[in-house]
Amino acid sequence: MERLAGRIMLLGGAKRAVLTFLAGALGALALPPFGFFAVMFVSFPLLVWLLDGISGNPDRSHSFGLRSAFVTGWLFGFGYFTAGLWWLGNALLFEAEEFAWALPLAVLGLPAVLGIFYGLATLLARLVWSDGMGRIAALAAGFGLAEWLRSFVATGFPWNAIGYAAMPMPLMMQSAAPLGLFAVSTLAVFVFSAPALLGTRKGMVPGLALAALLFAAHLGYGAFVLHEPLPAGTNNLTVRLVQPAIDQAKKLENADRIDVFNQHLALSAQPVTPGQPEPDIIVWPETSIPFILTEHPDALSRIADMLKDGQVLLTGAVRAEEQGAGQAPRYYNSVYMIDDKGQILSASDKVHLTPFGEYVPYEEVLRRIGFDNLISLPGGFSPASQRTLLTLPSGIGLYPLICYEIIFPDEVDIPPGKAGAIVNLTNDAWFGATPGPYQHFLQARIRAVEAGLTLIRGANNGISAIVDPRGQIISGVALNAKGAEDSTFSVIDVSNWNNSDRKLNFWLVMLAVALTAVISRMGFIFRKN
Repeated sequence: MERLAGRIMLLGGAKRAVLTFLAGALGALALPPFGFFAVMFVSFPLLVWLLDGISGNPDRSHSFGLRSAFVTGWLFGFGYFTAGLWWLGNALLFEAEEFAWALPLAVLGLPAVLGIFYGLATLLARLVWSDGMGRIAALAAGFGLAEWLRSFVATGFPWNAIGYAAMPMPLMMQSAAPLGLFAVSTLAVFVFSAPALLGTRKGMVPGLALAALLFAAHLGYGAFVLHEPLPAGTNNLTVRLVQPAIDQAKKLENADRIDVFNQHLALSAQPVTPGQPEPDIIVWPETSIPFILTEHPDALSRIADMLKDGQVLLTGAVRAEEQGAGQAPRYYNSVYMIDDKGQILSASDKVHLTPFGEYVPYEEVLRRIGFDNLISLPGGFSPASQRTLLTLPSGIGLYPLICYEIIFPDEVDIPPGKAGAIVNLTNDAWFGATPGPYQHFLQARIRAVEAGLTLIRGANNGISAIVDPRGQIISGVALNAKGAEDSTFSVIDVSNWNNSDRKLNFWLVMLAVALTAVISRMGFIFRKN
């Protein structure tokens, strides 16, 4: 191992660049649908040794070392995000004549931008780089800060944060409740990087021991939580998930819109299995109604005819809001709650819009050079100023999140006792049979664990499912499957932690690893002197 580490440290030029890119790309195998988290115990030690190898020649300036560290982290991130996000280009192929030119930007441009965050992580780590366990802690602190920044800088895109690699199954998801995604990411980098100590021996015993203790605590806490049965709820809900698996190209065609609506109605009206209760809620996916519903009272009448007494429909739809004479209406990506009389009881609009899917950021500049929304609406969608809780006739609150809103931990900020479940409506048909829908689903499950609430997830195509507050799948419809799935669950809230707790714990973890790195650095300097 020492010989291997030495050879990697001495690499230069193209060989070094290629290995750094491949080390990052290898890490993508830890993500869904593979979930092979053990590869991270190879990716991160390689990164540590590559950073160790940055020249310490006194003839080289300090700024050269920082630039080299940044480039190393950027290449690692470029490989990781290219291998993990290549499927985003699939969305551009549905209207290839208009958007195919942007394919390189989606497949390579976005990973190149996201790689900047990992370049920043390694640059910061380099500032306090030492030997032994200290450099592992420095790298963990750098990545923890980078993942936190990714959640909000330029509207945020925390997709495939390193912490997800450490949470591929319910046993390994439970740490998300007290720690949150970013603290888990920080500690995961420390644990994944620990095998690098085998190659340099310095600090090997305490470093590996601490990493093993953290990993054991991660698994042990998960086993403890899962061993305890979920409490019984005072109310039960029976939900029918409708996944029509309609091809995205068909959804974009005006001529097919009535047929799309009819398919949703037909799946919703299927009889229940004998002996099973009728659904309380029928769930249609994001933008499943392919026209402005309030302009089609006949559609509301058909929904009323389909619903049985006491049932409600939750459906994604585009909501139009008139602005007055001479002004274009505002459009919102919304969730409607409709009762058995065809009345719209309430609606909740999407708050966190998808760049280039629902709006064009820096619109005045980017539209001039050809950028546009994938979804054709005059002016794109408008964001809601706040999220509206949907309340069922029974009084149970549902917390709505539309599409990729659910990848943002801070978007799931629910006051205690206000909601009985999370509702996530999405349409992953844009991405076909690629890793994208699986990655999206894992992130939604982690939000259920953090919130301590059941997740009701409806997709046009992707993965529709009912997920319990511990991330375990109660029932669902698989990717590319068409059907309606009924499931009954108890309405419970097992949240013992809130967003404020997780934020505090993240900064405590960051403080611990940063202090370890700084103290090691000071000892390294004084020892050298």
